[in-house]
Amino acid sequence: MCTGSVSGSESESGSNGWSRARSLVLKTVVLVGGALLLKRLNKSTTQWDHTRIVADSLAGEKFSREQASRDPENYFNLRWLSCPAVEMVDGARVLYFEQAFWRTPQKPFRQRFFMVKPCSKEMKCDVELSTYAIRDAQEYKNFCDRPRDQRPQPEEVVGDIAEHLTTIYLKRCERGKRCLYEGSTPADGFPNTWNGASHCTSELAVLKNSEIHTWDRGYDDDGKQVWGGKGGPYEFKPAPASSFSDTFSSLNFASQFMEKRIEGSFVLQE
Repeated sequence: MCTGSVSGSESESGSNGWSRARSLVLKTVVLVGGALLLKRLNKSTTQWDHTRIVADSLAGEKFSREQASRDPENYFNLRWLSCPAVEMVDGARVLYFEQAFWRTPQKPFRQRFFMVKPCSKEMKCDVELSTYAIRDAQEYKNFCDRPRDQRPQPEEVVGDIAEHLTTIYLKRCERGKRCLYEGSTPADGFPNTWNGASHCTSELAVLKNSEIHTWDRGYDDDGKQVWGGKGGPYEFKPAPASSFSDTFSSLNFASQFMEKRIEGSFVLQE
């Protein structure tokens, strides 16, 4: 048996066929790769993704410095400080939270636990943000400023989660809005008896760059507001990284007059 040679025309035809095949393969690869990338980019954010984003945004040191400069009659320069405390067995994240005058960060006037988790399926929201009282708040002062080995440990944190106070139901903001997430307590709020109130409401918005806007108000049985800001929410913006230190620890002279005013206008007492 002998093998015949390939003529020039047959060789050229084969070469063109291979080029077309290779081009088709490359186009297929590009189309499939593009489709996979598009699918990945368009992949729906899961409930736990929402939870992580909100929890990460709540954490850190923030101040209402700019707002207080614009409107010192109605807003104080307050320090917001929050950090992870424990992750529950169901995946919910618990953060310790405290507020203080910027001059006296070592003397917080408000201490809470935040519990952040996905909304239940029947709720029309993405993230539940609940606040809880702390069983022995004195033990948690300046929790985030301490070395980890000097803080209450995770098992202690779980045992110190006390009375449920409020829950805010957050939804992802529509495109074009400045916020990432926003929400509020139900319209009828939660029970609260401080300063003549019968119930309280809270609103919260998570903005880009971890900026937080929060508005807490108390109302009596007639619907009259008896405590809380009236002009709008407090605006807390993250502090520069260099200021998350003991910069203000030696400045411990907030006036009694300022503290009395803030108790009547802002602080949700235990």
